[in-house]
Order: sequence, then structure tokens, then C-alpha cells
Amino acid sequence: MRSQWEALLKNLGEWQGSFTSLSPQGEILEDVPSVVSLEGLNNNQTIRQTIRLAENEKTLEYSSLGRGVLFFENGAFSQGSIQLGPFSEFGAELGFISENRRLRLVQLFDKNLQLDRFTLIREHLAGTQPVQRPPLKVDDLLGEWQGEAVTIYPDWRSPQNNFTKMQLQLDGAGRLTQSLTFDGRTITSTATVKDSIIHFNQDPQKQIQVLLLRDGASATSPLKIQLRQPFFLEVGWLIQPNLRQRMIRSYSDKGEWVSLTLVTERRLNF
Repeated sequence: MRSQWEALLKNLGEWQGSFTSLSPQGEILEDVPSVVSLEGLNNNQTIRQTIRLAENEKTLEYSSLGRGVLFFENGAFSQGSIQLGPFSEFGAELGFISENRRLRLVQLFDKNLQLDRFTLIREHLAGTQPVQRPPLKVDDLLGEWQGEAVTIYPDWRSPQNNFTKMQLQLDGAGRLTQSLTFDGRTITSTATVKDSIIHFNQDPQKQIQVLLLRDGASATSPLKIQLRQPFFLEVGWLIQPNLRQRMIRSYSDKGEWVSLTLVTERRLNF
């Protein structure tokens, strides 16, 4: 497998786009033009990262990666909190890369561990034409998806590969049924759909929402993180009508970050 540093180098270049701040319900709070430049120095032994948001600019240089970040071979990555703690803010960024485009999404929770806000970051390489997909709709996700999941771990154990299958369908009452097969197990759940929010609420203690966003993006989040219960954060990106990636950052019942999974799936009979 490509080293973590080599996978980071897949992100080199000047990325132009915007940082869009969103409420938990998807309302746009702020939309700021952005330029993020990642430049390799000293034969790519050091990275200089420059972030320009509107008139503000910040430059960082680093030669190693922090404990809270992991990269997949294609350059997709996640960085964020490695431990959940009471009375402290908590969050993570999950980012995808496809040819000349990147899509990143930050999920943040307040000190009471309530879902607080999102930042959606949509970017393309300078000198290339941005191709953005329309806002995601439930109909874009219906059907059967099959693919492969690669799971990597912060403790550096060997990656795991699994076959995945996901079936999504609407019933006559407009409720969504999801059947997910992963690692030989199948989990079925139902949700209500209202505008751009899918709400899984069978368990009052574990209310999960999926927010459908611009450019084919989606964010899956607990509305409130419960202490001493495992949980996950997920972001999806519909890259093409029949090609989707999902990334899942999983935490244990002790609030420890335990794994990162990238699912690449295709819709059948499309």
C-alpha cells in the first residue's frame, strides 16, 4: 500500500473553490471563495499549505502527519478529533478526490455534543474547468449499489477489504428503507424524508440524519453524540450518476477514533 505521505502528495496543486458554512438543517450561513495551495518542498519532503479565504491568508509547513489524519491510496482522507470528551468541541473533516475535483465536508458538534454546523468545501484544480453536480436528491440514491470498502486504522494494522451492498427504496407512504450489507452482515433501517433531510429515528437515543447537499454531497450525522455509545460520521459524494463514494469515520463506546472506511460503489441496472 502507498505510504501515508505519498497519498498526501495526490493532493498537491492549487485548488480553487468555496467554503460554505451550513446549519444542521442545511441553511447556508456563509459562502466564501477559497484558494488552497499544497506545494511540495525539498523534493516533496515538506508540504507548504496556503489557505486563502476571501481576504484572509494562512500558511502552514509540515514534514509529518498528525495522529488525527489518515489517507487512502487515491488521496482521499479524513482528519479530526481522535477522542470524544465531555464539554469540549468535537468534529472531523472527510475529503474526497476525483481527477481535477475535491469535495470536503467538516462536521462540528458543540460542547453539549449537539450537531452544530457543517462546512462544505468544493474545489477544482486551477486551470481546469469545474464540473459540479446538481444538489443531491433522494431519487439519485434509489436502487441497488454494490462496491468495495477499504478500512484503514489509526493503529497502523493492515487494511481490510470488504464487499458492500446497499439497497434503497421508497414505500407507498414515502418512507425510505435502507438495507446495508457489510462484512457479511445485513442491517435494515427505515427513515422519513422531508425536503433535503433523511431522518433515521427508530431509536430515540440514536437519531441519525442524512443531509442532502449541493454537488452530489451528503452528510450523515448523529443529532447528538451519546457518551459511552459507539457512533460514526459519514460523508458521501455522487461523483457520477452511477458512481458514489462514502467515507465513514468510526468511534468506539469509549469515544476513541478506531477506523476510517472508504466505500466505492456503483449503481446496478443504471
